[in-house]
Amino acid sequence: MVDETAMTPLLRRPILVGGLGLTLSVWLLESLHPVLLDFGGLVVWATIALGSGIWWLKQRPNRAVPVLKLPTAVDQSMVDRAFATVAARIEQLASELKAADAPVVVQLEQQLAAVKAQLNRQEVQLAVMGSRFVGKTTVLRSIYSNQQDSQPAGGQVETSSAAAPSVLVAAVPQEEEADLENADLILFVTAGDLTESEFQSVCHLRQRHHRVVVVFNKQDQYLPSDRPVILQQLRQRVQGLIAPEDVVAVSAQPAPIKVRQHQPDGSVQERLDQPPPDLAALQVRLKQILSSEAPALIRATTLRQAEALHVRVQVELNQVRRTQALPAIEQYQWVAAAAAFANPVPSLDLLATAAINAQMVMDLGTVYQQSFSLEQAKTVAGQMASQMVKLGLVEMASQAIAPLLKSHALTYVAGGMLQGISAAYLTRLAGLSLVEYFEEQSQVLDTTAKPSFQIERLIQKLKAVFQENQRSAFLQQLVKQGISRLVPQTAASAS
Repeated sequence: MVDETAMTPLLRRPILVGGLGLTLSVWLLESLHPVLLDFGGLVVWATIALGSGIWWLKQRPNRAVPVLKLPTAVDQSMVDRAFATVAARIEQLASELKAADAPVVVQLEQQLAAVKAQLNRQEVQLAVMGSRFVGKTTVLRSIYSNQQDSQPAGGQVETSSAAAPSVLVAAVPQEEEADLENADLILFVTAGDLTESEFQSVCHLRQRHHRVVVVFNKQDQYLPSDRPVILQQLRQRVQGLIAPEDVVAVSAQPAPIKVRQHQPDGSVQERLDQPPPDLAALQVRLKQILSSEAPALIRATTLRQAEALHVRVQVELNQVRRTQALPAIEQYQWVAAAAAFANPVPSLDLLATAAINAQMVMDLGTVYQQSFSLEQAKTVAGQMASQMVKLGLVEMASQAIAPLLKSHALTYVAGGMLQGISAAYLTRLAGLSLVEYFEEQSQVLDTTAKPSFQIERLIQKLKAVFQENQRSAFLQQLVKQGISRLVPQTAASAS
């Protein structure tokens, strides 16, 4: 049977009561005359269409073609704002956990203090990356060949003439994301013009406030007349992303040159001479950057570390909120099931479900600190209901659930059973989609910006959640729970 005690708090919601009341009103119209039912259904779809149209008009100006926009230079105020945001999120986490001394809160506070301390460090960390076989490790070793007798692939090297005095460079040749995020300066090595994937990598690095120097290695493999042409092509390729002076050409390990030497007796001897590395342009540029930009490089890296810490804090916060959201979603799904099961007019299921979903939008928004007005909640619920119909989710849900009910003879013949469990399933999909959407939106570091609700992104989440929740085991469990909640136990046992 329906759990009335669980439903009592939900029935105090104004949207829920009003929506279910409207459902009853349309049912009364049908009892007066069947023709009026068609009018009631027309009102339902007209209301959803009107809300969708208003939403589309409001969102239309924001659908501009995205244009690559490089971030502005990182100043101290940006770093301070990031620190303040992370601290506020940690405080919010402690508040929602109701424990300021919780281990996870203490750990995150310590990590924030460690990130703040990074601003005072004196070393600059250098990373070398690029595609395979472009000579990344060779470039790294050759840079400091004059400072070290034998140079390892990585490690810390005290620089002198190659870079600014007293600047310690931690060379990181690996391409792991963690290494790159902590690097202050990245040498992006290529053996020619950039491929599309290499260009996209450079774009991503610049968007993440990375300082990048493009290194054209193995120029000795090209004809002398072709080398300046390729260098110019590289500079044009990254125009707007990287300054021309930050694109340099080197030969970290030139190919051996065959030398013929004529002997006094008329014979000819051949040998292979190894030319020295040609890294002059790169060494000069590194010295200029490290001597004038070291504080700015460290500041940008600190900002990235603060952003990464913000993500970790938000993951913990979202986990706490999810534990609150899931029971609420389950409660709403059975309220929707009960409304659809008891409704004698199946065509009105959509109206009742939309009212329930609107209240769920408001409640989940409250959990995730995203407020919705009454009209906004109705619009979101209407959009989701409309999209479920367009995507065929309603029909697919019925087709998947109906065979599972056939094994329960008495419950299958109950007119509203299929509608009830389908309503529970669709309400659960809507709730989980909202949770996924809210969690994604909460990762935005800039709390001063107030982005509009992105219905297109929510629909993408809805599609993904549907794919994840159409397993037979999940549906069987849902049907079993629905039978126990919606019909008397005696009837369920007899089936």
